[in-house]
Amino acid sequence: MPRLALIGTLAVASTAAPAAAFAADRVWIEGHGFGHGIGLSQEGARGFAAHGFNYRRILGHYYRGTAVRRLASGRSVRVLLSSGGPAAFSGASDVGGVRVEPGRTYTAVALAGGRLEVRLGGRAVARGPSPLRVRGAGPLNVGGGTYRGVLDLGAVPGGVQIVNELGLEDYVRGVVSAESPASWPIEALKAQAVAARGYAATTSHGGGFDQYADTRSQVYRGVAAETARTDAAVRATRGEVVTYHGRAVTTYFFSTSGGHTENVEDSFVGAEPKPWLRGVPDPYEGQAPLHTWRRGPFARSQLSAKLGDWVKGSFVRVAVTERGASPRIVHAVVIGTRGRTRVTGPELKARLGMPDTWASFVDVSTEPAPAGAPLIAAVGLGAGVRASADAARAVRGSVAGGRRGARLAVQARGRHGRWRTVTTTRLSAGGNYAAVVPRAGTYRVRYHGLDGPPVHVR
Repeated sequence: MPRLALIGTLAVASTAAPAAAFAADRVWIEGHGFGHGIGLSQEGARGFAAHGFNYRRILGHYYRGTAVRRLASGRSVRVLLSSGGPAAFSGASDVGGVRVEPGRTYTAVALAGGRLEVRLGGRAVARGPSPLRVRGAGPLNVGGGTYRGVLDLGAVPGGVQIVNELGLEDYVRGVVSAESPASWPIEALKAQAVAARGYAATTSHGGGFDQYADTRSQVYRGVAAETARTDAAVRATRGEVVTYHGRAVTTYFFSTSGGHTENVEDSFVGAEPKPWLRGVPDPYEGQAPLHTWRRGPFARSQLSAKLGDWVKGSFVRVAVTERGASPRIVHAVVIGTRGRTRVTGPELKARLGMPDTWASFVDVSTEPAPAGAPLIAAVGLGAGVRASADAARAVRGSVAGGRRGARLAVQARGRHGRWRTVTTTRLSAGGNYAAVVPRAGTYRVRYHGLDGPPVHVR
């Protein structure tokens, strides 16, 4: 839209107030990626496969200096399905050595002293110390899912714990399509199978099970996740894991890198560096849904509420003090009027509900410039505008986190609530801006598509 004839832009004087002092502001969070950023990017692997890379080259890109080798067979995995409440199951032919009917649904309940009782209706059919092992000729049904292997039922505070023990390959069959859509290129699914197998083979939660069935480990859905394409990917890579200097290594993976993965010690802050878990460019995931993202706008009061006890006094801003290779946030400080709180990137991500720690905070502040405000001479003023802008109507403000020289649109709100651009201005070295406006009314600025707060100019 063309600019109005009587509009000009001004640079704000060096004495302009900092962003925190302006009358109104909005804070936006802009970022990249989804997940912890370590190891294989699933969306990136999809992109590599679409560009003709096979799964070994994909794995070699994300896990530098590694090779793919085959494990000895016979490994099993113990997966925690649930913990607490009663456990109803079917498909079983044996419960703790007692024969039962596969077509019936049985319920296990916890008794005093760590014992369990299995009931059919109101009748007890088996009783004993936990764990009780549940076996069947085929898959077992429990908790709304169907699982291969056996179930171990244990008495825990609040009810029954259900652990599914099964062979490593069957476990991987239950993971791949739960983590990467079965419609993806087969080489990406093979890479996912190897990464999932390696993660399971090198990690264990302890306490009676190895893996959670959710993102605390990797998502496992049992038989429901088995598809023809993902089963083919598991068979084609049977037993294969990523190794470094001949030893199987933990193959972390996540959804979307935003264009670059991260060093393990800069995402799992304080972890020991690992040579195969270094940040690398990720060139083929630019079309992923969360390659870039935006959250906001937030009022300061909203951010203060989210940050909670980290805010000392009144909330001022979040300042990033250290970034990793990607560059995800490693450390930041929450600045208040009465002090600062040092936090890690993952802590900040959790408090603010961000998809990733690759994030920047953009604070757009605006106020009407009072008559006589220290505005320097106008730049590019239209015909009829006085060379001295001291008495002109204007808005001024700051974009904390903005780029020097970046253009801002100054918009006026019309009678029907629609915004239209009436002029543009640029950010100074300190992130400040100012612009003359043609008449009284309600105005805002837009920085790279981010709306500042509306303010009324009299």
